[in-house]
Amino acid sequence: MQAQPTRILLADDHALVRHGLRLILDAEPDLTVVAEAGDGAEAVELATRGEVPIDLAILDIAMPRMTGIQAAREISRRAPGVRLLMLSMYDNEQYFFESLKAGASGYVLKSVADRDLLEACRAAMRGEPFVYPGAITALIRDYLQRHRQGEPVPDTLLTPREEEIVKLIAEGHSSKEIAGILVISVKTVERHRANVLAKLGLRDRLELTRHAIRAGLVEP
Repeated sequence: MQAQPTRILLADDHALVRHGLRLILDAEPDLTVVAEAGDGAEAVELATRGEVPIDLAILDIAMPRMTGIQAAREISRRAPGVRLLMLSMYDNEQYFFESLKAGASGYVLKSVADRDLLEACRAAMRGEPFVYPGAITALIRDYLQRHRQGEPVPDTLLTPREEEIVKLIAEGHSSKEIAGILVISVKTVERHRANVLAKLGLRDRLELTRHAIRAGLVEP
């Protein structure tokens, strides 16, 4: 049985750009655009309202009413299961880092969208980051600069508490059991779990367990 195509929300304030991107995406059997938005606020509404199920939101950074980065933050908070990709005309380090902080899996330059967008969509749905070559240089430079200045360089996106919860989930504990072990409420466990999934671009317990093994939190 063929897997269902990835359902995409496309948000850009230029109808012509949306049309061009839609042609690229809809030509692929595993990708389909199911909704379009002309600004960030409309994108949030479509991604979180639930009328049309969305797997992946592709957000232009420069949009009226609400920027793509603001929309990404809001979607991450309200619909953590939706994967996020950012689109930009600019190879801008600040935008790139802000996009990652907002929960995006990747950052695609419009100038090479015909080449990179499909790969970025598929990487996002696999729970992998998509980083274009210029951004890799920026990440390395940022890492080295922090190191030179003696700033703490994060080894992980997760807080120590989130790591604890990922480890316990990977070990097969239920939310109720984790709440008992850590002496916190089940609701708090679920909130941490949703935050972890959103931060890492993961979808379920299986993917969390794989991450835990790769991160050395549990033995394979």
